[in-house]
Amino acid sequence: MTAFVGVDIGTSSGKGVLVDGDGRLLATAVREHEVRRPYPGHVEMDGELWWTEFRDLAAELTAARPDVPVTAVGVSGMGPCVLLTDGHGTPLRPAILYGVDTRATAEIDALTAELGGADAILEACGSVLSTQAVGPKLRWVAAHEPHVWARARRLFMPASWLAYKLTGRYTVDRHSASQCTPMFDRHTGGWHADWAPLLAERLELPDLFWSDEIVGVVREPVAGIPAGVPVVAGTIDAWAEAVSADAQNPGDLMLMYGTTMFLIATGREASTCPSMWGTVGAFRGSTNLAGGMATSGALTGWLRGLTGAGYADLLAEARASGPGARGLLMLPYFAGERTPVLDPDARGMVAGLTVGHTRGDLYRAALEATALGVRHNVEVLRAAGAGVDRVVAVGGGTRGGLWTRIVSDVTGLAQAVPTVTIGASYGAAYLAARATTGADIAAWNPPAHTVEPDPANRAGYDELYALYRDLYPATRTTAHALAARQRAAADL
Repeated sequence: MTAFVGVDIGTSSGKGVLVDGDGRLLATAVREHEVRRPYPGHVEMDGELWWTEFRDLAAELTAARPDVPVTAVGVSGMGPCVLLTDGHGTPLRPAILYGVDTRATAEIDALTAELGGADAILEACGSVLSTQAVGPKLRWVAAHEPHVWARARRLFMPASWLAYKLTGRYTVDRHSASQCTPMFDRHTGGWHADWAPLLAERLELPDLFWSDEIVGVVREPVAGIPAGVPVVAGTIDAWAEAVSADAQNPGDLMLMYGTTMFLIATGREASTCPSMWGTVGAFRGSTNLAGGMATSGALTGWLRGLTGAGYADLLAEARASGPGARGLLMLPYFAGERTPVLDPDARGMVAGLTVGHTRGDLYRAALEATALGVRHNVEVLRAAGAGVDRVVAVGGGTRGGLWTRIVSDVTGLAQAVPTVTIGASYGAAYLAARATTGADIAAWNPPAHTVEPDPANRAGYDELYALYRDLYPATRTTAHALAARQRAAADL
């Protein structure tokens, strides 16, 4: 028997799996962690933690099955992130995280004007500049932390950092690179000849690989993994999760129920939309149009902490609340919003609240708010030309059944739930198996069941969706004023 290690560094935890050649789970491991929010809009994490967690996870996995030799290693992680190091790979500051970090709004505006406008950037890169983009965050570091920028020589994300620590090779997968807007040219499939040097003049840019390509071998034994074991490039966690559920085929839409909600529509031909992210796919020849909400599981976790209740109790109470949460409507923009709103100063709201409402109503409204946001994203994806022929639901939020049921009812979409829903770490392990043995994910992880929408709930949710779409523009001015007051309070 041979086995594959897959490790994913996510927003709220690191997860690892040991998988045999047929895709069966031999061992799993988890390490929870927290992001740091040193200032409103700033979301960071210590890059050294990623390597520490990898070693801890791998050691636990290999100790669980010392009889099974590790054949290859796969890695994935949240992104696009900005971990700047010196020329020896030593981190110079905490990593700046993906679109939930909204610090570079001024740089987004300035850089958009400098490069000829949003349309020019969209045409060249597949996405406009937003809080998801890497380029403006590099500009922010250069402007606000010149002492760091002066020493910066390399740029990493979690997956590329782990691959570097294991192999010594400075690489990044092409999908992750395509989220380094505006530094990646979607037409050539490589670094943009003009804009990459402009934004990264101090940096040596990494070599590009596809997610399932081997970038090197383990340099020295680590955590039960022997030297000489191949390591694949890996990719950003949402894309690894889509891979894990066989949702990277043309016409597929993956919904990832995690700390944030992520959507990935896969096609053969590139589509662009100014309020979504156009990228190359995880595999050669595929393209994606993707979206991401700033909160989903983060919002339900916040409510759990606020109320002191367990998830099981909150889910039971949300079921009892029923469709429509007894007249509550929530905007889920508690950390700003990414697609399709692209507004870092958007703020959360609970409308219709009375003293008669319960924590179960609030929890139900939070689940429905995520579902309403998914519907908004899906409508924009379809309008941009993305085919949505098959929907696959993945992530921890698929457990329990209520959340997926609400999303299906709100959107009218059936969702296939795969047999293994452990997530991106499983996808990372599959990438390692694909690179070394040609494994087939459809055989590894077939669908377990399908969540069908209930037609009886559609009319009520259609009415709620119309109210949802009206609520943000009606309250945007107030939300922006409050966001400014929050920043001012933080400065004091």
